Amino acid sequence: MSGAHSPDHDHDHDHDHGHDHDDHDHDDHAGHDHAGHSHAGGHVHAPANFGRAFLIGIGLNIVFVVLEVVYGFLGGSVALMADGAHNLTDVLGLAAAWLATVMTRRAPTARFTYGLGRSTILAALFNASLLLLATGAILLEAVERLIHPQPVAGVTVMIVAAIGIVINGISAWLFASGRKGDINIRGAFQHMMYDALVSAGVVVAALVIGLTGWNRLDPAVSIVIAVVIVAGTWDLLRQSIGMSLDEVPKGIEPQAVRSFLCGLPGVTEIHDLHIWAMSTTETALTGHLVIPGAHPGDLFLRTTCEELRRRFRIGHATLQIEIDPNTQCRLAPDHVV
Repeated sequence: MSGAHSPDHDHDHDHDHGHDHDDHDHDDHAGHDHAGHSHAGGHVHAPANFGRAFLIGIGLNIVFVVLEVVYGFLGGSVALMADGAHNLTDVLGLAAAWLATVMTRRAPTARFTYGLGRSTILAALFNASLLLLATGAILLEAVERLIHPQPVAGVTVMIVAAIGIVINGISAWLFASGRKGDINIRGAFQHMMYDALVSAGVVVAALVIGLTGWNRLDPAVSIVIAVVIVAGTWDLLRQSIGMSLDEVPKGIEPQAVRSFLCGLPGVTEIHDLHIWAMSTTETALTGHLVIPGAHPGDLFLRTTCEELRRRFRIGHATLQIEIDPNTQCRLAPDHVV
């Protein structure tokens, strides 16, 4: 077994193990004799520590939730209270995401051999589900207020919502640098940014209500808030469910990975190729490479592992080498993974 680790980290370690199997049959490839079982593993660890960002974001939003609920109740604004409920789910979501990032840094154990990286996937799924539940509550209350409109204290609502623009804008900025590589961090960023935009919408609604006295605009804004939440959460929900079900992570094309491996020197067939997320920042791959004649050696494995990391951000690859001169490369099999 040969391990090649990402140069992005301060520690590298290689493993060399040899396994010879006589007449070992795989479920889908009973005719293959496994001449060697080799692993090439490169681990892409968690991104920069966002602990301070989580702490500041949670603290600011807790204060803002209290302000929104209190002044929304006093001012009779369902839009303000709805946004407060939404921000409360953000606090819970941020707390879950923070806990997951802490857990994913724990070292693997004999029982949790991959560590606790998947806690970040569970946190993203929890976050998305919580937001959708809050959206349902917002819609129910908004419909009730459309049927039975209530007076709204426009000035109070405007001031509190304006504070929300600042708080949510700062919170979003704290997570902006990590939004591209981790759906947990991206979820935090999107929720804060959407909240800033929603708060801006509440300010506009309160201004219009103050000028026109049209109180039904408040629940109408609440419905718009709900639509914004669903639109912003849907992709997060889909990705987190997909990761939970071992879907190939977004941004990785399975056929491209297969074509790359099939184009390696000496490779005539690839089978049992699987790609899945170990966490929201780590991707794993396993596959059987048929290389007739002889084992290509550890350098081949290390180089292949590094290329998988560089080209596809797959940091943990396990490759089994098989020798079978009677097979040909299949670039378009029925099952690509």
